[in-house]
Amino acid sequence: MISNKTTEHTALATTGLTGLKEKASSYFQLLKFRLSLLVALSATFGYAMAGGSSWLHLLLMGVGGLLITGASNALNQLFEKETDKLMKRTAARPMPSERLRTGEALGFALLVAAAGIALIGYVFNLPAALLGIIGLLMYAFVYTPMKQVSPFAVFVGAIPGALPPLIGWVAFTGQLDPGGWLLFAFQFFWQFPHFWAIAWVLDEDYKRAGFRLLPSHTGKSRFSALLILIYTACLVPLALFPYKAGLVALPGLLALMLLGLLFTIPAMQLYLRRQDAMAKRLMFASFLYLPAIQLAFLLG
Repeated sequence: MISNKTTEHTALATTGLTGLKEKASSYFQLLKFRLSLLVALSATFGYAMAGGSSWLHLLLMGVGGLLITGASNALNQLFEKETDKLMKRTAARPMPSERLRTGEALGFALLVAAAGIALIGYVFNLPAALLGIIGLLMYAFVYTPMKQVSPFAVFVGAIPGALPPLIGWVAFTGQLDPGGWLLFAFQFFWQFPHFWAIAWVLDEDYKRAGFRLLPSHTGKSRFSALLILIYTACLVPLALFPYKAGLVALPGLLALMLLGLLFTIPAMQLYLRRQDAMAKRLMFASFLYLPAIQLAFLLG
Protein backbone atom coordinates (compact mmCIF):
# COMPACT_ATOMS: atom_id res chain seq x y z
CA MET A 1 0.00 0.00 0.00
CA ILE A 2 2.80 2.38 0.88
CA SER A 3 4.46 1.57 -2.41
CA ASN A 4 1.25 2.26 -4.35
CA LYS A 5 0.77 5.61 -2.61
CA THR A 6 4.34 6.57 -3.33
CA THR A 7 3.84 5.66 -6.99
CA GLU A 8 0.63 7.72 -7.14
CA HIS A 9 2.33 10.72 -5.55
CA THR A 10 5.24 10.40 -7.98
CA ALA A 11 2.87 10.19 -10.92
CA LEU A 12 0.95 13.25 -9.73
CA ALA A 13 4.16 15.20 -9.22
CA THR A 14 5.39 14.21 -12.70
CA THR A 15 2.07 15.22 -14.25
CA GLY A 16 2.13 18.53 -12.41
CA LEU A 17 5.69 19.23 -13.47
CA THR A 18 4.86 18.38 -17.09
CA GLY A 19 1.85 20.70 -16.98
CA LEU A 20 3.98 23.48 -15.51
CA LYS A 21 6.59 23.07 -18.25
CA GLU A 22 3.91 23.15 -20.95
CA LYS A 23 2.40 26.30 -19.44
CA ALA A 24 5.81 27.98 -19.24
CA SER A 25 6.50 26.97 -22.84
CA SER A 26 3.19 28.51 -23.93
CA TYR A 27 4.01 31.81 -22.21
CA PHE A 28 7.45 31.75 -23.83
CA GLN A 29 5.90 31.25 -27.27
CA LEU A 30 3.53 34.13 -26.58
CA LEU A 31 6.56 36.43 -26.38
CA LYS A 32 7.80 35.43 -29.88
CA PHE A 33 11.22 35.36 -28.27
CA ARG A 34 13.43 35.37 -31.37
CA LEU A 35 11.55 38.28 -32.94
CA SER A 36 11.53 40.16 -29.62
CA LEU A 37 15.26 39.53 -29.21
CA LEU A 38 15.94 41.06 -32.65
CA VAL A 39 13.98 44.15 -31.64
CA ALA A 40 15.78 44.31 -28.28
CA LEU A 41 19.13 44.24 -30.08
CA SER A 42 17.97 47.23 -32.14
CA ALA A 43 17.29 49.10 -28.90
CA THR A 44 20.78 48.33 -27.57
CA PHE A 45 22.19 49.40 -30.94
CA GLY A 46 20.47 52.78 -30.59
CA TYR A 47 21.80 53.16 -27.05
CA ALA A 48 25.33 52.33 -28.19
CA MET A 49 25.12 54.73 -31.16
CA ALA A 50 24.12 57.55 -28.81
CA GLY A 51 27.28 56.95 -26.78
CA GLY A 52 26.28 54.35 -24.23
CA SER A 53 29.10 51.96 -23.43
CA SER A 54 28.22 50.42 -20.06
CA TRP A 55 27.70 46.69 -20.54
CA LEU A 56 25.24 46.63 -17.66
CA HIS A 57 23.14 49.40 -19.20
CA LEU A 58 23.31 47.79 -22.64
CA LEU A 59 22.05 44.55 -21.08
CA LEU A 60 19.26 46.32 -19.20
CA MET A 61 18.29 48.21 -22.36
CA GLY A 62 17.99 44.90 -24.16
CA VAL A 63 15.94 43.33 -21.37
CA GLY A 64 13.57 46.30 -21.28
CA GLY A 65 13.15 46.23 -25.06
CA LEU A 66 12.58 42.48 -24.99
CA LEU A 67 9.86 42.77 -22.35
CA ILE A 68 7.95 45.58 -24.09
CA THR A 69 8.17 43.89 -27.48
CA GLY A 70 7.18 40.55 -25.97
CA ALA A 71 4.14 42.17 -24.39
CA SER A 72 3.17 43.70 -27.75
CA ASN A 73 3.45 40.30 -29.40
CA ALA A 74 1.40 38.68 -26.65
CA LEU A 75 -1.41 41.23 -27.06
CA ASN A 76 -1.25 40.80 -30.83
CA GLN A 77 -1.77 37.04 -30.48
CA LEU A 78 -4.53 37.55 -27.93
CA PHE A 79 -6.48 39.85 -30.26
CA GLU A 80 -5.85 37.63 -33.30
CA LYS A 81 -6.85 34.37 -31.64
CA GLU A 82 -9.69 33.64 -34.06
CA THR A 83 -7.84 34.63 -37.24
CA ASP A 84 -4.78 32.66 -36.17
CA LYS A 85 -6.98 29.55 -36.18
CA LEU A 86 -7.49 30.03 -39.92
CA MET A 87 -3.81 30.10 -40.90
CA LYS A 88 -1.60 27.02 -41.09
CA ARG A 89 1.50 28.72 -39.69
CA THR A 90 -0.31 30.13 -36.62
CA ALA A 91 -2.95 27.50 -35.77
CA ALA A 92 -0.66 25.81 -33.22
CA ARG A 93 0.08 29.00 -31.26
CA PRO A 94 -0.92 29.06 -27.58
CA MET A 95 -4.11 31.11 -28.10
CA PRO A 96 -5.78 29.40 -31.09
CA SER A 97 -4.80 25.97 -29.72
CA GLU A 98 -6.33 27.04 -26.37
CA ARG A 99 -3.29 26.09 -24.34
CA LEU A 100 -3.71 29.47 -22.66
CA ARG A 101 -6.94 31.15 -21.60
CA THR A 102 -7.70 34.76 -22.46
CA GLY A 103 -7.26 35.92 -18.86
CA GLU A 104 -3.90 34.17 -18.55
CA ALA A 105 -2.57 35.75 -21.76
CA LEU A 106 -3.88 39.20 -20.86
CA GLY A 107 -2.46 39.08 -17.33
CA PHE A 108 0.90 37.88 -18.64
CA ALA A 109 1.04 40.60 -21.32
CA LEU A 110 0.20 43.37 -18.85
CA LEU A 111 2.72 42.09 -16.29
CA VAL A 112 5.52 41.86 -18.87
CA ALA A 113 4.66 45.29 -20.32
CA ALA A 114 4.66 46.91 -16.88
CA ALA A 115 8.02 45.32 -16.05
CA GLY A 116 9.62 46.51 -19.29
CA ILE A 117 8.28 50.06 -19.05
CA ALA A 118 9.21 50.35 -15.38
CA LEU A 119 12.72 49.06 -16.08
CA ILE A 120 13.38 51.58 -18.86
CA GLY A 121 11.75 54.43 -16.95
CA TYR A 122 13.66 53.74 -13.73
CA VAL A 123 17.10 52.82 -15.07
CA PHE A 124 17.12 55.27 -17.98
CA ASN A 125 14.49 58.01 -18.30
CA LEU A 126 10.79 58.70 -18.71
CA PRO A 127 10.94 59.90 -22.36
CA ALA A 128 12.34 56.51 -23.41
CA ALA A 129 9.65 54.72 -21.37
CA LEU A 130 6.97 56.90 -22.98
CA LEU A 131 8.20 55.94 -26.45
CA GLY A 132 7.97 52.31 -25.37
CA ILE A 133 4.34 52.82 -24.31
CA ILE A 134 3.53 54.54 -27.63
CA GLY A 135 5.08 51.68 -29.57
CA LEU A 136 3.16 49.04 -27.62
CA LEU A 137 -0.18 50.84 -27.99
CA MET A 138 0.29 51.47 -31.73
CA TYR A 139 1.28 47.88 -32.43
CA ALA A 140 -1.41 46.18 -30.37
CA PHE A 141 -4.35 48.57 -30.69
CA VAL A 142 -3.87 50.26 -34.09
CA TYR A 143 -1.76 48.04 -36.35
CA THR A 144 -3.31 44.73 -35.24
CA PRO A 145 -6.98 45.54 -36.00
CA MET A 146 -6.04 47.49 -39.15
CA LYS A 147 -4.50 44.39 -40.77
CA GLN A 148 -7.97 43.22 -41.81
CA VAL A 149 -9.00 46.63 -43.10
CA SER A 150 -6.27 48.10 -45.29
CA PRO A 151 -2.72 47.53 -46.60
CA PHE A 152 -1.97 50.86 -44.89
CA ALA A 153 -1.59 48.74 -41.75
CA VAL A 154 1.97 47.98 -42.84
CA PHE A 155 2.81 51.69 -42.78
CA VAL A 156 1.25 52.05 -39.33
CA GLY A 157 3.06 48.96 -38.05
CA ALA A 158 6.37 50.24 -39.36
CA ILE A 159 6.25 53.12 -36.87
CA PRO A 160 6.36 51.04 -33.64
CA GLY A 161 8.64 48.62 -35.46
CA ALA A 162 11.17 51.40 -36.04
CA LEU A 163 11.00 52.87 -32.53
CA PRO A 164 13.49 50.52 -30.74
CA PRO A 165 16.72 52.23 -31.95
CA LEU A 166 15.15 55.62 -31.23
CA ILE A 167 14.18 54.42 -27.74
CA GLY A 168 17.77 53.31 -27.18
CA TRP A 169 19.04 56.69 -28.37
CA VAL A 170 16.64 58.62 -26.12
CA ALA A 171 17.47 56.33 -23.19
CA PHE A 172 21.03 57.69 -23.31
CA THR A 173 20.49 61.28 -24.43
CA GLY A 174 17.09 62.00 -22.91
CA GLN A 175 15.94 63.81 -26.06
CA LEU A 176 14.81 63.33 -29.65
CA ASP A 177 17.93 64.26 -31.62
CA PRO A 178 18.35 64.07 -35.43
CA GLY A 179 20.71 61.12 -34.94
CA GLY A 180 18.00 59.10 -33.26
CA TRP A 181 15.52 59.92 -36.01
CA LEU A 182 18.01 58.74 -38.64
CA LEU A 183 18.30 55.37 -36.93
CA PHE A 184 14.50 55.30 -36.85
CA ALA A 185 14.36 56.10 -40.58
CA PHE A 186 16.60 53.18 -41.58
CA GLN A 187 14.56 50.67 -39.60
CA PHE A 188 11.31 52.27 -40.83
CA PHE A 189 12.13 51.87 -44.54
CA TRP A 190 13.67 48.43 -43.99
CA GLN A 191 10.38 47.07 -42.70
CA PHE A 192 8.53 47.54 -46.00
CA PRO A 193 10.57 45.12 -48.13
CA HIS A 194 10.98 42.87 -45.11
CA PHE A 195 7.30 42.56 -44.30
CA TRP A 196 6.00 42.72 -47.88
CA ALA A 197 8.33 39.88 -48.86
CA ILE A 198 6.85 37.80 -46.05
CA ALA A 199 3.33 38.84 -47.09
CA TRP A 200 4.09 37.79 -50.68
CA VAL A 201 5.27 34.33 -49.62
CA LEU A 202 2.36 33.84 -47.20
CA ASP A 203 -0.29 35.55 -49.31
CA GLU A 204 -2.64 32.56 -49.46
CA ASP A 205 -2.40 32.00 -45.70
CA TYR A 206 -3.07 35.67 -45.00
CA LYS A 207 -6.08 35.67 -47.33
CA ARG A 208 -7.64 32.85 -45.32
CA ALA A 209 -7.54 35.13 -42.28
CA GLY A 210 -8.80 38.15 -44.20
CA PHE A 211 -5.53 40.08 -43.91
CA ARG A 212 -4.72 42.63 -46.62
CA LEU A 213 -1.00 43.22 -46.36
CA LEU A 214 0.54 43.47 -49.83
CA PRO A 215 0.95 47.11 -50.93
CA SER A 216 -1.63 46.91 -53.71
CA HIS A 217 -5.16 45.46 -53.87
CA THR A 218 -3.98 43.66 -57.00
CA GLY A 219 -1.98 41.26 -54.77
CA LYS A 220 1.09 39.61 -56.28
CA SER A 221 1.22 42.02 -59.18
CA ARG A 222 3.85 44.06 -60.97
CA PHE A 223 2.58 47.17 -59.18
CA SER A 224 3.05 45.56 -55.75
CA ALA A 225 6.55 44.46 -56.77
CA LEU A 226 7.29 47.99 -57.99
CA LEU A 227 6.32 49.52 -54.66
CA ILE A 228 8.51 46.97 -52.86
CA LEU A 229 11.42 47.90 -55.12
CA ILE A 230 10.92 51.65 -54.56
CA TYR A 231 10.89 51.35 -50.76
CA THR A 232 13.95 49.10 -50.83
CA ALA A 233 15.84 51.48 -53.11
CA CYS A 234 15.15 54.37 -50.73
CA LEU A 235 17.69 52.84 -48.35
CA VAL A 236 20.54 53.64 -50.76
CA PRO A 237 20.33 57.48 -50.80
CA LEU A 238 19.28 57.43 -47.14
CA ALA A 239 22.90 56.50 -46.38
CA LEU A 240 23.97 60.05 -47.19
CA PHE A 241 22.16 61.54 -44.21
CA PRO A 242 24.06 59.84 -41.36
CA TYR A 243 27.28 60.80 -43.16
CA LYS A 244 26.18 64.44 -43.33
CA ALA A 245 25.11 64.30 -39.68
CA GLY A 246 28.49 62.91 -38.59
CA LEU A 247 27.14 59.57 -37.40
CA VAL A 248 29.46 57.69 -39.77
CA ALA A 249 32.67 58.52 -41.61
CA LEU A 250 33.36 57.84 -45.29
CA PRO A 251 33.93 54.06 -44.83
CA GLY A 252 30.60 53.84 -43.02
CA LEU A 253 28.87 55.76 -45.81
CA LEU A 254 30.31 53.44 -48.46
CA ALA A 255 29.32 50.37 -46.44
CA LEU A 256 25.74 51.63 -45.97
CA MET A 257 25.37 52.43 -49.67
CA LEU A 258 26.84 49.09 -50.74
CA LEU A 259 24.53 47.18 -48.38
CA GLY A 260 21.57 49.16 -49.72
CA LEU A 261 22.51 48.30 -53.31
CA LEU A 262 22.92 44.61 -52.46
CA PHE A 263 19.55 44.63 -50.71
CA THR A 264 17.96 46.18 -53.81
CA ILE A 265 19.09 43.31 -56.06
CA PRO A 266 16.53 40.73 -54.81
CA ALA A 267 13.85 43.45 -54.85
CA MET A 268 14.65 44.07 -58.53
CA GLN A 269 14.53 40.31 -59.19
CA LEU A 270 11.10 40.15 -57.59
CA TYR A 271 9.91 43.03 -59.77
CA LEU A 272 11.20 41.35 -62.94
CA ARG A 273 9.97 37.81 -62.22
CA ARG A 274 7.25 38.11 -59.57
CA GLN A 275 7.92 34.62 -58.21
CA ASP A 276 7.67 33.35 -54.63
CA ALA A 277 11.29 32.22 -54.84
CA MET A 278 12.35 35.84 -55.46
CA ALA A 279 10.23 37.02 -52.52
CA LYS A 280 11.96 34.46 -50.31
CA ARG A 281 15.34 35.79 -51.45
CA LEU A 282 14.28 39.30 -50.49
CA MET A 283 12.98 38.06 -47.15
CA PHE A 284 16.25 36.35 -46.27
CA ALA A 285 18.21 39.38 -47.53
CA SER A 286 16.20 41.55 -45.14
CA PHE A 287 17.25 39.34 -42.23
CA LEU A 288 20.88 40.00 -43.13
CA TYR A 289 20.56 43.68 -44.03
CA LEU A 290 19.45 45.02 -40.66
CA PRO A 291 22.28 43.60 -38.48
CA ALA A 292 24.75 44.40 -41.27
CA ILE A 293 23.89 48.12 -41.36
CA GLN A 294 23.89 48.28 -37.57
CA LEU A 295 27.42 46.89 -37.61
CA ALA A 296 28.36 49.41 -40.33
CA PHE A 297 27.01 52.24 -38.15
CA LEU A 298 28.92 51.05 -35.09
CA LEU A 299 32.20 50.55 -36.96
CA GLY A 300 31.84 53.41 -39.42
